[in-house]
Amino acid sequence: MYKLLLKPFLFLFSAETSHQFVYEFLKVICIIPGMKPLLRVMFSFKATIQPVKLGSVRIPNRVGLAAGFDKNAVMIDELACFGFGFIEIGTVTPLPQDGNPKPRIFRLKKDKALINRMGFNNDGVEKIADRLRKRNSNIIVGANIGKNKITPNEEAVVDYITCFIKLFRLVDFFVINVSSPNTPDLRDLQAKKPLLEILNKLQSINMAKKKPKPILVKISPDLNNHELDSIIDTIEQTKITGIIATNTTVTRDRLYTNEMRVLRYGDGGLSGTPLKDRSTEVIHYLSQRLSPDKLIIGSGGVNNADSALEKLRAGASLVEVYTGFIYEGPGLIKHIVKEVDKRL
Repeated sequence: MYKLLLKPFLFLFSAETSHQFVYEFLKVICIIPGMKPLLRVMFSFKATIQPVKLGSVRIPNRVGLAAGFDKNAVMIDELACFGFGFIEIGTVTPLPQDGNPKPRIFRLKKDKALINRMGFNNDGVEKIADRLRKRNSNIIVGANIGKNKITPNEEAVVDYITCFIKLFRLVDFFVINVSSPNTPDLRDLQAKKPLLEILNKLQSINMAKKKPKPILVKISPDLNNHELDSIIDTIEQTKITGIIATNTTVTRDRLYTNEMRVLRYGDGGLSGTPLKDRSTEVIHYLSQRLSPDKLIIGSGGVNNADSALEKLRAGASLVEVYTGFIYEGPGLIKHIVKEVDKRL
């Protein structure tokens, strides 16, 4: 029904307008008595394979929702009905910010891809923390945290610490976003010195807690092997839980969409099917060099069971969807979970 009716309707409008419509639609239908249990029956599958341990957190199935879809933690209870093993909110920054000017997200339909230059638009950590306190579902939630655009890189660690402290009791794990291409100079924080400072400071706070939280760092697909080696060394030194591979790419290689159209869309991170192979390559590289106790979450081009299994067999323990969820619809999660349960 999604591909025949809802998707053609949604694709008549801009991507952000469609996203807002989906939010309002889910809010309305989930008010109807009995609708949430019905959605769970329709779209969930109880995996029989061993749950994945993300630190001390047990993830019931291998498929999560990547950050960006529910930036402001406004849809957690509704999205929990669609069979996800976990949901990643954010990116959250200390202060609210509008992000980049619209339009800032574009569909490349022939490629089953998106270009976005959102720019960490979010309501700020205080409002998002309030929403997290009021959520009703018990789904595993991770917070993807970042720095405000106005914060210079030299002071970025303060922004990460602020979000970490304010959300610590409200989420199950953290993702440190230093790899979005849409905040000026943010990717510079992937370099050894700044990344080591950020992760060491967060781990110091984390390990002082009675129950520390898993921490992962989300990295760019555009890093070379030398840069990946530096990040691997930093992960090992700081003893954080692992890596999400990968964020969006700034490359525009081998697209089916008309080149002039792509140029008109301008800057931004490319997600979806064109990212699939590169993100899997990064996962394989990392898995061969990281300690066995480090966990990898695969993200980028997961739009069917085969692409999910590619990443799991390359060394990921979990996968995330975002663009695939938009193009394939809510049935995608159940399909992947069932096939992974049967074939992994």
